[in-house]
Parts: sequence; C-alpha cells; structure tokens
Amino acid sequence: MNYRSIKGTKDILPSETPLWQFVEQTIREVFRQFNYKEIRTPVFETTSLFARSIGELTDIVGKEMYTFQDRSGDSITLRPEGTASAIRAYIQNNLGEALPLSKVYYIGPMFRQERPQAGRLRQFHQFGAEAIGSPTAETDVEIIAMTIEIYKRLGITNYSLQINSVGDEECRPKYKEILNAELQKIAGQLSTESQKRIDQNPMRVLDSKNENDQKLTAGMPLITDYLNEECATHFAKVKSLLTAYGIPYTVNGRLVRGLDYYTKTAFEITSTELGSQDALAGGGRYDLLVKELGGKQTPSVGFAAGMERLLMILEKKGFQPPQQRPTVFIAAADDAAREWVLTTTMKLRSQGIASECDLLARSLKSQMKEADRQQAEFSLVVGATELESGKALLKHLSDHSQQNIVLEAIAEFFKH
Repeated sequence: MNYRSIKGTKDILPSETPLWQFVEQTIREVFRQFNYKEIRTPVFETTSLFARSIGELTDIVGKEMYTFQDRSGDSITLRPEGTASAIRAYIQNNLGEALPLSKVYYIGPMFRQERPQAGRLRQFHQFGAEAIGSPTAETDVEIIAMTIEIYKRLGITNYSLQINSVGDEECRPKYKEILNAELQKIAGQLSTESQKRIDQNPMRVLDSKNENDQKLTAGMPLITDYLNEECATHFAKVKSLLTAYGIPYTVNGRLVRGLDYYTKTAFEITSTELGSQDALAGGGRYDLLVKELGGKQTPSVGFAAGMERLLMILEKKGFQPPQQRPTVFIAAADDAAREWVLTTTMKLRSQGIASECDLLARSLKSQMKEADRQQAEFSLVVGATELESGKALLKHLSDHSQQNIVLEAIAEFFKH
C-alpha cells in the first residue's frame, strides 16, 4: 500500500525545519524579553472545554472540531485553539495563587477539519500568549506591542493593526437589541449564514465576509457609540498608549467577537502579502472566560497567531535562515584511518563541536563531495600517512585555504 499523509496535513521536511526553528527561536526570545513563560498543555481535552470556551453555536464547534469517544466512552477533542487549554491549566493548577499576574505563552499544533487552502491546514500551528489577572489597558497594549514586535524582528513591516472595543456585559446587551432591530429590517436580503446570526449573535453579522452583507450593513450602528463610561475610558487609554508607543492603528467598528465572555479590547493584525486570507494574528480581552470555565472572576487578555501564514510571508520575501551545517567533515583516506575518523568525530561531538564523517564506506572523492554538499566549514583528510606523522591538512571550504594541524590538538583548534 502506498501510504500518504492525510489531506490537510503536511510533512515539515529537513530542508524546511531551519526556517521553522529560526522563527520559533525568535518568537521565544521576544516572549522571554516580555517575561512571558511557556506553558505546554495536552493536544486533546474534554470536548465540553472547547464547546464552552469557543461557543456551541460557532462553526468551529459545530463543523470543524476533531471529536471522538475514547475507550472509556468520554468525548475527547483535539485542541482547535490554545486559549481554552491555557485557562483550564491556570484554574486547575491554581497559578493565580503564585502570581497576581500570570503571563504565559504557547507554541504548538492545533486541529480543525476545515477545507484545506493556502495557509490553512487541518493540523496547523499557532503561537500565542495570555496575560491572566490584569484588567488594565496597559496589559492590552503590552500584548499588542509584543505581537507586533515578533513580526518586526522577522522583518515583516507590511502589516496593519485594527482595534475596536466590544463593550462588556453591562453595555453590550443594549447595543445588541438596537443592532438586532436594525438587522431585522434587512434580514431577507442577507446571506443565509447572517440570517441565522441575527438572533443568535447579531454582532457577528457585522463581521460577515459576504460582500453583499457588508454593503447592506454599511450604515449599521456600531458598539463604539454605545460604550459605557468604563469601557469608553478603557478604550481611550488603549488608543493613547498605542500612540505613545509609536504603534499606528485603525479603529474598525466592525471588528467584533462572537462570544459574551469577550470584553473591551479586540484587535487584529493583517498583511496584504497574504492575499484574501490576510489575518496574521488576532486577540483581545476576555474578562469573563476564567469564570465561565469554573474559576474565579479573573480579567485576562491574549492573542493567537498562525505559524504557517507567517512562514508564507517569509518564504515570499525569500528569507533564508541560518542553515545547520557541520563545523568539520573528517574524511578517511584509506581503511587504516576509518576507526580513527569515527572515534575522533564522536569525541569532537561530545565536546560541543558539530562534526560529520562518512558512514557509507565511500571513496575519498565521494567523501569530499559529501563535505561540500553538507556545506561543512572545514574538511580534514586523514589516512595512514597522517596518522603516522600526527599531522594533517585542514581545508577551509569557503576560500580553499589550508593549514597544518596536530591531530591530537584538533578539539582545541576548533574551540578557539
């Protein structure tokens, strides 16, 4: 049988992993500098965790989650996003008792049974962060600034930041009533999906990607006109701090969130380099989620971003990460030197020097071709003559310069 990867999944090959590793290293470094610490959660959880945190009426829960029964009859789901698991871990492990503000990040695979397309897979990868315990606008802006800093470090400057406030549990219900009444007037002209949302979640109609829906709702009232004093003050502070930090932004009153536990700040970072699927990252404040999942009332804010979409931009820009290569390739000129070559290669590795040698018993000519193919920095050819003299010629492969080295001092040479 000719086995192939499952539709919507992708092998990340050795030629591609240097880029992944470089990007992950950059992301981790930014998180470290902002004092966010990594959290690693299981790739599957109880189904109800995601149903409650994402919303049972959403497409993700209704159509896209990988859900199955395990042998105990429990309903299990592969995680479709990272926030729910991070908050579950925060509650279960009482992380709030150790620190008044828990700042965590994650990098890992997520799973959704979507229709595969450019930048969207069924097993995909996300990185994200959560600041759990702070109600302040300063925390919102730190999350936004940190997200942008990651893209800037990777040389991505063609992006835009859109922000909005989605209110809170006090001012949002009144706005929803007003919006619902306005939407009912044009309900018959809206798409089927938007018609369903009018009663379930009218704010999501404003977020419709259907062009006709967008035209019909262009003049609809926006929540920013109905914010209470607390939400308006919070939003004003977010905008003021973004300006102070030198971060340009656009207020998009149609940028909404579909679930009631989201509050106040919502933001999205997009890039025209991605085409129609232009979202790079999204986030916002969710002050009511911790309580929704069984914890204490705890204000929180976070973001999530797609790795594959980020890598697509870097590849389009022709970005080349540092390649993994051996410091030295040691070639055996004859059978008499093979054991010495093998043992010396292992000794160099044990001392932290990236080394390679031939394991296929090839000719010296083939070994030298392999040293070039591996892009080794140096090559060293050792045979019976070199072993007898205790010296050999070390060749720098970039400029072909050569120098004699003492074989017993090879490790000291590379350490200097």
